[in-house]
Amino acid sequence: MSDSQESQPYKVVLNHEEQYSIWPAGRENALGWRDEGTVGTREECLAHIEEVWTDMRPLSLRKRMEQQATAC
Repeated sequence: MSDSQESQPYKVVLNHEEQYSIWPAGRENALGWRDEGTVGTREECLAHIEEVWTDMRPLSLRKRMEQQATAC
């Protein structure tokens, strides 16, 4: 990774399925992604994601599994 990428600020973004990613802080988000609120270095953002994204299943799958569990 180049020095410019290391020093570039990043932000944590989230999609409608509550999946996380990082994005350069100065760029407009990709379609379907919104700011989560965390901004920092690449490493800081990735560490934050590792801490908060404890269930990698998409939101729609989690909801479906909850519905099936309560139906039994």
